[in-house]
Amino acid sequence: MANSYFQFKQFRVEQDKCAMKVCTDSCLFGAVVEVKEASRILDIGTGTGLLSLMVAQRSKATIDAVEINPDAATQAEENFALSTWAERLALHPVSLQEFAKYNQQNYDVILSNPPFFLASLKSGNAAKDSAKHTGDLFFEDILAFAQKHLTPGGQLYILLPPAEARHFAELATAHQLYLTETIEVYTYIQGQCIRHIQTYRFTNTATPTITQLHIREADKTTYTAAFTELLRDYYLHL
Repeated sequence: MANSYFQFKQFRVEQDKCAMKVCTDSCLFGAVVEVKEASRILDIGTGTGLLSLMVAQRSKATIDAVEINPDAATQAEENFALSTWAERLALHPVSLQEFAKYNQQNYDVILSNPPFFLASLKSGNAAKDSAKHTGDLFFEDILAFAQKHLTPGGQLYILLPPAEARHFAELATAHQLYLTETIEVYTYIQGQCIRHIQTYRFTNTATPTITQLHIREADKTTYTAAFTELLRDYYLHL
C-alpha cells in the first residue's frame, strides 16, 4: 500500500486523496523542466500538486495549477498551503476547458503530466482511469491553450509514454508548436524506455535534440549519476 505522504527535502506531498501517487518519472519530470527564468508557470492536471511544488522550489515564478478532480484539487490546495511558497501557488479546481474561458494570463512555461493512455484498457477504478486516460483532458485542449497563452519565447513541457509522445508531436504542428527536445527516460541501463519528456516551442527546428536518461544502473537498484544529480535537491537520501 502506498504511503499517505511523500517527504521531500523542502516540502511534503500528502497523497491519500489522490488516485495517482507520487512516482519516479513525475519527480524526474519536475526536476528536468527549465524554470529558472520563468515569471509565470502553468501546471495542467496538477494532481497532488507535486510538479508545482517542485518548480516553485527552484524558481521565483507565480504558478497556476489546474485540476478537475475535486479530491485531488483539495489535496493539492492543502499541499500548497503547507509549503514555503504558498503565496506564489494558486489552485484552480476546474477543467482546462473551463480555465481557458476566464484565464487572462500568458505563461513562460506550461507543463503537464496528462492522462496519457489513448488505447489501453481501463482498470475499472474511475478515479485512477480519469488520472491515467485521455478522457477529461485531451491533447488538443493542451495544445490549443498553449498556442494562445504561451509567451513567444515560452516552452511547453509534457511527459508521455513513447507512442503517445509521437502522437502528440504530430498534433502539435497544427498549433504552430514544434518539438525541439526529447529526453528518453529508461528504467535502467539497457532497460525499457518508459517515458518521453518533450519540449515544444514556437520556433521550428529541423532536427529535435534527443538524449537518453537512465533512472538506475544496470543492476536495476543503484540510481545513475545523472538521475542523482537531478533529484539531489529533492530526495531525502541523495
